[in-house]
This record gives sequence, structure tokens and C-alpha cells, in this order.
Amino acid sequence: MVTIHREHGIHVVIFTDDHIPAHVHVFGDGEAKIDLQGPNDVPTLVWAVGMTRAEVRKAMLIVTGNREQLLARWRAIDG
Repeated sequence: MVTIHREHGIHVVIFTDDHIPAHVHVFGDGEAKIDLQGPNDVPTLVWAVGMTRAEVRKAMLIVTGNREQLLARWRAIDG
């Protein structure tokens, strides 16, 4: 597990030897899985557990705003 981004109490993580599609796990008060290449190449929430709606929105904004960097890191780690 590699933390690749931290912002506003959110940790974005990629698990080594993970599977496609390219995605990240986001940790705050709970956990969410976000697909980096959803429809129209827009990040898409796969699931969230233990996160408030506000925290999920914050996580989605962080991932969307950093999508290219996160996708490049995913490819370097699991590509």
C-alpha cells in the first residue's frame, strides 16, 4: 500500500499488485474506492464505507482535481 496524495485529512492510496481498472482507495473517517477511468474518463465512485456524504464529495473533488497525477502513479505502480 502506497500513499500517493494527502489533502484535507484525506489519504489517497494505491495497493501494490492491485487489479485493473485503474483506481485508488481513499481513506478519511472511512474508506472509498474510486475508479480513475470512469465514463468519459471522469473519476467514478465505486463504493464508500463509513464516510459521510460531505467526505465522499471532498474525496471526489480531490481525486478529480489530481486525476492525471494519480493515474500516472497507478500506471507506475500497477501498470
